[in-house]
Amino acid sequence: MGLADVHAHVTHPRLAGDVDAVVARARAAGVTTIVANGLNPGDNAAIRALAARAPAIRPAYGFYPVDAVLPELKAMGNDYYRDAEPVTAEAGVAWVREHASEAIAIGEIGLDGHWVPQALWHKQEAVFRALLVVALEADKPVILHTRRRERRALEILDELGVTRVDWHCFGGKVSLARSIAERGHYFSIPANARRSESFTRMLQTLPRERLLLETDCPYLGPERDGASEPADVAGTAAYTAALWGAPLDDVEARLGENFARLFGAEP
Repeated sequence: MGLADVHAHVTHPRLAGDVDAVVARARAAGVTTIVANGLNPGDNAAIRALAARAPAIRPAYGFYPVDAVLPELKAMGNDYYRDAEPVTAEAGVAWVREHASEAIAIGEIGLDGHWVPQALWHKQEAVFRALLVVALEADKPVILHTRRRERRALEILDELGVTRVDWHCFGGKVSLARSIAERGHYFSIPANARRSESFTRMLQTLPRERLLLETDCPYLGPERDGASEPADVAGTAAYTAALWGAPLDDVEARLGENFARLFGAEP
Protein backbone atom coordinates (compact mmCIF):
# COMPACT_ATOMS: atom_id res chain seq x y z
CA MET A 1 0.00 0.00 0.00
CA GLY A 2 1.14 3.51 -0.77
CA LEU A 3 0.30 6.81 0.87
CA ALA A 4 -2.98 8.62 0.29
CA ASP A 5 -3.90 12.29 0.17
CA VAL A 6 -7.54 12.06 1.27
CA HIS A 7 -8.42 15.70 0.62
CA ALA A 8 -7.04 17.46 -2.44
CA HIS A 9 -8.28 20.13 -4.84
CA VAL A 10 -6.46 19.22 -8.03
CA THR A 11 -8.98 21.21 -10.08
CA HIS A 12 -7.88 24.42 -8.41
CA PRO A 13 -6.46 26.90 -10.98
CA ARG A 14 -3.02 26.66 -9.37
CA LEU A 15 -2.88 22.92 -10.11
CA ALA A 16 -5.38 22.13 -12.86
CA GLY A 17 -3.07 23.05 -15.72
CA ASP A 18 -0.30 20.79 -14.44
CA VAL A 19 -2.21 17.78 -13.14
CA ASP A 20 -0.10 15.16 -14.91
CA ALA A 21 3.06 16.56 -13.36
CA VAL A 22 1.36 16.88 -9.96
CA VAL A 23 0.36 13.21 -10.10
CA ALA A 24 3.85 12.19 -11.25
CA ARG A 25 5.48 14.04 -8.35
CA ALA A 26 3.04 12.43 -5.94
CA ARG A 27 3.82 8.95 -7.20
CA ALA A 28 7.55 9.65 -7.00
CA ALA A 29 7.03 10.55 -3.34
CA GLY A 30 5.14 7.33 -2.66
CA VAL A 31 1.63 8.83 -2.80
CA THR A 32 -0.45 6.42 -4.85
CA THR A 33 -3.95 7.78 -4.15
CA ILE A 34 -5.27 11.32 -4.43
CA VAL A 35 -8.85 11.76 -3.29
CA ALA A 36 -10.04 14.80 -5.24
CA ASN A 37 -12.85 16.53 -3.36
CA GLY A 38 -15.57 18.35 -5.28
CA LEU A 39 -17.11 21.69 -4.34
CA ASN A 40 -20.13 22.01 -6.66
CA PRO A 41 -21.55 20.40 -9.81
CA GLY A 42 -19.05 22.06 -12.14
CA ASP A 43 -16.10 21.10 -9.99
CA ASN A 44 -17.45 17.58 -9.52
CA ALA A 45 -17.69 17.18 -13.29
CA ALA A 46 -14.10 18.35 -13.74
CA ILE A 47 -12.92 15.84 -11.12
CA ARG A 48 -14.90 13.12 -12.82
CA ALA A 49 -13.10 13.82 -16.10
CA LEU A 50 -9.68 13.85 -14.42
CA ALA A 51 -10.31 10.59 -12.62
CA ALA A 52 -11.29 8.93 -15.89
CA ARG A 53 -7.80 9.49 -17.27
CA ALA A 54 -5.65 9.43 -14.11
CA PRO A 55 -6.10 6.25 -12.03
CA ALA A 56 -4.32 7.78 -9.02
CA ILE A 57 -7.14 10.31 -8.71
CA ARG A 58 -10.21 8.96 -6.96
CA PRO A 59 -13.26 11.20 -7.02
CA ALA A 60 -15.18 12.41 -4.01
CA TYR A 61 -18.28 14.33 -5.06
CA GLY A 62 -19.56 17.05 -2.81
CA PHE A 63 -21.24 20.40 -2.35
CA TYR A 64 -19.13 22.80 -0.32
CA PRO A 65 -21.19 24.29 2.53
CA VAL A 66 -20.61 27.84 1.29
CA ASP A 67 -21.53 26.93 -2.29
CA ALA A 68 -24.66 25.28 -0.91
CA VAL A 69 -26.04 28.73 0.00
CA LEU A 70 -24.11 30.78 -2.56
CA PRO A 71 -27.15 32.25 -4.37
CA GLU A 72 -28.41 33.59 -1.05
CA LEU A 73 -24.96 34.90 -0.11
CA LYS A 74 -24.66 36.73 -3.40
CA ALA A 75 -28.10 38.25 -2.90
CA MET A 76 -26.98 39.50 0.51
CA GLY A 77 -23.91 41.17 -1.01
CA ASN A 78 -21.49 38.79 0.73
CA ASP A 79 -18.02 39.11 -0.79
CA TYR A 80 -17.16 35.41 -0.85
CA TYR A 81 -13.51 34.95 -1.69
CA ARG A 82 -13.88 32.24 -4.35
CA ASP A 83 -15.46 33.05 -7.67
CA ALA A 84 -17.81 30.08 -7.92
CA GLU A 85 -20.86 29.87 -10.14
CA PRO A 86 -23.99 29.90 -7.95
CA VAL A 87 -26.23 26.84 -8.27
CA THR A 88 -29.37 26.00 -6.37
CA ALA A 89 -29.27 23.67 -3.41
CA GLU A 90 -31.55 21.27 -5.26
CA ALA A 91 -29.24 21.10 -8.28
CA GLY A 92 -26.15 20.59 -6.14
CA VAL A 93 -27.63 17.74 -4.15
CA ALA A 94 -29.15 16.16 -7.26
CA TRP A 95 -25.76 16.01 -9.01
CA VAL A 96 -24.16 14.23 -6.08
CA ARG A 97 -27.06 11.82 -5.75
CA GLU A 98 -26.94 10.94 -9.46
CA HIS A 99 -23.20 10.17 -9.40
CA ALA A 100 -22.70 8.92 -5.85
CA SER A 101 -22.16 5.31 -6.89
CA GLU A 102 -19.03 6.34 -8.84
CA ALA A 103 -17.39 8.14 -5.92
CA ILE A 104 -15.04 6.84 -3.26
CA ALA A 105 -16.69 9.26 -0.81
CA ILE A 106 -19.19 12.10 -0.54
CA GLY A 107 -17.24 15.28 0.09
CA GLU A 108 -16.52 17.79 0.81
CA ILE A 109 -19.70 18.59 2.67
CA GLY A 110 -20.50 20.08 6.05
CA LEU A 111 -21.19 23.32 7.88
CA ASP A 112 -19.41 26.69 7.70
CA GLY A 113 -19.99 29.46 10.21
CA HIS A 114 -17.14 31.66 8.99
CA TRP A 115 -18.36 32.71 5.54
CA VAL A 116 -22.02 31.89 6.10
CA PRO A 117 -24.05 34.15 8.42
CA GLN A 118 -26.36 32.66 11.02
CA ALA A 119 -29.42 33.71 9.03
CA LEU A 120 -28.54 31.03 6.45
CA TRP A 121 -27.52 28.25 8.82
CA HIS A 122 -30.90 26.52 8.62
CA LYS A 123 -30.63 26.26 4.83
CA GLN A 124 -27.03 25.09 5.04
CA GLU A 125 -28.04 22.42 7.53
CA ALA A 126 -30.84 21.23 5.24
CA VAL A 127 -28.35 20.70 2.41
CA PHE A 128 -25.94 18.94 4.77
CA ARG A 129 -28.65 16.57 5.93
CA ALA A 130 -29.70 15.81 2.36
CA LEU A 131 -26.12 14.96 1.39
CA LEU A 132 -25.66 12.76 4.44
CA VAL A 133 -28.75 10.82 3.39
CA VAL A 134 -27.20 10.41 -0.08
CA ALA A 135 -24.05 9.01 1.55
CA LEU A 136 -26.02 6.60 3.72
CA GLU A 137 -28.11 5.38 0.79
CA ALA A 138 -25.02 4.90 -1.38
CA ASP A 139 -23.02 3.35 1.49
CA LYS A 140 -20.23 5.89 1.12
CA PRO A 141 -18.08 7.61 3.76
CA VAL A 142 -18.23 11.38 4.04
CA ILE A 143 -15.39 13.91 4.03
CA LEU A 144 -16.40 16.72 6.30
CA HIS A 145 -15.72 20.46 6.28
CA THR A 146 -16.54 22.27 9.50
CA ARG A 147 -15.60 25.79 10.40
CA ARG A 148 -16.80 27.19 13.73
CA ARG A 149 -19.66 24.67 13.64
CA GLU A 150 -17.97 21.47 14.72
CA ARG A 151 -20.32 20.63 17.59
CA ARG A 152 -23.45 21.23 15.52
CA ALA A 153 -22.10 19.05 12.72
CA LEU A 154 -21.44 16.29 15.24
CA GLU A 155 -25.01 16.57 16.57
CA ILE A 156 -26.40 16.06 13.07
CA LEU A 157 -24.07 13.15 12.34
CA ASP A 158 -25.13 11.47 15.59
CA GLU A 159 -28.79 12.13 14.91
CA LEU A 160 -28.65 10.53 11.45
CA GLY A 161 -26.37 7.69 12.52
CA VAL A 162 -23.53 8.61 10.18
CA THR A 163 -20.32 7.01 11.45
CA ARG A 164 -18.07 6.65 8.38
CA VAL A 165 -16.62 10.14 8.62
CA ASP A 166 -13.33 11.87 7.94
CA TRP A 167 -13.05 15.29 9.58
CA HIS A 168 -10.89 17.23 7.16
CA CYS A 169 -8.57 19.89 8.60
CA PHE A 170 -10.34 19.89 11.98
CA GLY A 171 -10.33 23.35 13.53
CA GLY A 172 -12.03 22.64 16.85
CA LYS A 173 -10.46 21.85 20.18
CA VAL A 174 -8.28 18.75 20.40
CA SER A 175 -10.37 17.60 23.38
CA LEU A 176 -13.44 17.57 21.13
CA ALA A 177 -11.48 15.66 18.49
CA ARG A 178 -10.71 12.98 21.07
CA SER A 179 -14.41 12.64 21.87
CA ILE A 180 -15.26 12.37 18.18
CA ALA A 181 -12.56 9.75 17.64
CA GLU A 182 -14.22 7.62 20.30
CA ARG A 183 -17.22 7.38 17.94
CA GLY A 184 -14.97 5.77 15.33
CA HIS A 185 -14.59 8.85 13.14
CA TYR A 186 -11.32 9.71 11.40
CA PHE A 187 -9.23 12.90 11.14
CA SER A 188 -7.04 13.83 8.19
CA ILE A 189 -4.02 15.96 9.05
CA PRO A 190 -2.73 18.48 6.49
CA ALA A 191 0.78 19.25 5.31
CA ASN A 192 1.26 22.24 7.62
CA ALA A 193 1.32 19.95 10.67
CA ARG A 194 4.94 20.75 11.56
CA ARG A 195 4.05 24.40 12.14
CA SER A 196 0.65 23.79 13.74
CA GLU A 197 0.52 23.05 17.45
CA SER A 198 -3.05 21.78 17.12
CA PHE A 199 -2.33 19.31 14.30
CA THR A 200 0.83 18.16 16.05
CA ARG A 201 -1.18 17.45 19.21
CA MET A 202 -3.73 15.53 17.18
CA LEU A 203 -1.00 13.36 15.69
CA GLN A 204 0.40 12.77 19.16
CA THR A 205 -2.77 12.12 21.12
CA LEU A 206 -5.57 10.83 18.87
CA PRO A 207 -5.87 7.06 18.42
CA ARG A 208 -3.44 6.11 15.67
CA GLU A 209 -6.08 3.93 14.03
CA ARG A 210 -8.20 7.07 13.44
CA LEU A 211 -5.65 9.19 11.58
CA LEU A 212 -5.25 9.92 7.88
CA LEU A 213 -3.23 12.47 5.90
CA GLU A 214 -4.28 15.18 3.46
CA THR A 215 -3.05 18.38 1.87
CA ASP A 216 -6.15 20.46 1.06
CA CYS A 217 -3.91 21.49 -1.83
CA PRO A 218 -3.03 24.06 -2.88
CA TYR A 219 -3.65 25.36 0.65
CA LEU A 220 -1.88 24.67 3.98
CA GLY A 221 1.56 24.01 2.56
CA PRO A 222 4.56 22.87 4.60
CA GLU A 223 6.03 26.36 4.31
CA ARG A 224 4.08 29.32 5.70
CA ASP A 225 3.68 31.14 2.38
CA GLY A 226 3.97 28.17 0.07
CA ALA A 227 1.40 26.07 -1.75
CA SER A 228 0.91 22.38 -1.17
CA GLU A 229 0.38 19.44 -3.50
CA PRO A 230 -0.27 15.73 -2.91
CA ALA A 231 3.44 14.84 -2.79
CA ASP A 232 3.64 16.75 0.50
CA VAL A 233 1.83 13.91 2.24
CA ALA A 234 5.18 12.10 2.32
CA GLY A 235 6.66 14.84 4.50
CA THR A 236 3.74 14.63 6.91
CA ALA A 237 4.17 10.88 7.13
CA ALA A 238 7.85 11.37 8.02
CA TYR A 239 6.87 13.93 10.67
CA THR A 240 4.33 11.48 12.06
CA ALA A 241 6.99 8.78 12.29
CA ALA A 242 9.22 11.15 14.25
CA LEU A 243 6.38 12.04 16.65
CA TRP A 244 5.47 8.40 17.18
CA GLY A 245 9.06 7.22 17.46
CA ALA A 246 8.19 4.56 14.91
CA PRO A 247 9.74 3.35 11.64
CA LEU A 248 8.33 5.12 8.60
CA ASP A 249 7.28 1.79 7.06
CA ASP A 250 5.15 1.04 10.12
CA VAL A 251 3.52 4.48 9.98
CA GLU A 252 2.74 4.11 6.28
CA ALA A 253 1.27 0.65 6.90
CA ARG A 254 -0.94 2.02 9.72
CA LEU A 255 -2.16 4.91 7.54
CA GLY A 256 -2.87 2.51 4.68
CA GLU A 257 -4.90 0.25 6.95
CA ASN A 258 -6.87 3.25 8.21
CA PHE A 259 -7.60 4.35 4.66
CA ALA A 260 -8.75 0.88 3.66
CA ARG A 261 -11.01 0.61 6.71
CA LEU A 262 -12.79 3.90 6.01
CA PHE A 263 -12.93 3.90 2.23
CA GLY A 264 -13.16 0.16 1.55
CA ALA A 265 -10.20 0.25 -0.85
CA GLU A 266 -6.43 0.14 -0.56
CA PRO A 267 -4.54 3.36 -1.26
